[in-house]
Amino acid sequence: MRIALLGGTGDIGEGLTLRFARDTDHELLVGSRDPEKARDAVDDYKAELDSHAVDDPDINGFGNEMAADRADVAILSVPPYYAGDTVDAIDGVLDADTVLVTPAVGMKGDEDGMHYHPPGAGSVTELVAQRASDGVPVVGAFHNLAAGKLADLSAEFDLDTLLVGDDDSAKETVRALANEIDGLRALDAGPLANAAEVESVTPLVINIAKHNDELHDVGVKWV
Repeated sequence: MRIALLGGTGDIGEGLTLRFARDTDHELLVGSRDPEKARDAVDDYKAELDSHAVDDPDINGFGNEMAADRADVAILSVPPYYAGDTVDAIDGVLDADTVLVTPAVGMKGDEDGMHYHPPGAGSVTELVAQRASDGVPVVGAFHNLAAGKLADLSAEFDLDTLLVGDDDSAKETVRALANEIDGLRALDAGPLANAAEVESVTPLVINIAKHNDELHDVGVKWV
């Protein structure tokens, strides 16, 4: 498949690109509003992969719209406050054959820690689904993974990611893709209406990491 990481120059985009490049054979399209920034990021990612003995990874940089147009799966690797605008910018090239994935979580912080702060739609995942055209399947995934651990290829995983979506075929596509990452297991958490419950776990794991010195880049494993 062709996997687009839209806004793939940021933390979560970097981590997913590196993991997909090391653990899968898919073609990766790193997107950015600035195509040159995307190409520069690709050079950095290839250098990092080379240091981990990953030879000639299939990664290229594009503007977000061109990356989305070529993709089978497009992952919105952007902060939550850019998610809706990014969907608007690429919506003209999306169709029922492109699975749109969002890992973004609305949060705000204070002296006590991070707190869940969803948009009016109820969750970022539901916001993305509202902004996308009818027929474009939307799946929420990769919410509760620490970006730093994703990007550290020396760090081993034994973690889960929860999937939400109303299109079973699209969820199965993302489930299979997520399961290709070594040490990651994808679990179905139900329809889009359950996205808020999934997203709200992210500030929890951040707070656990903040208040426990022995824990870093906390993730979730369901047993």
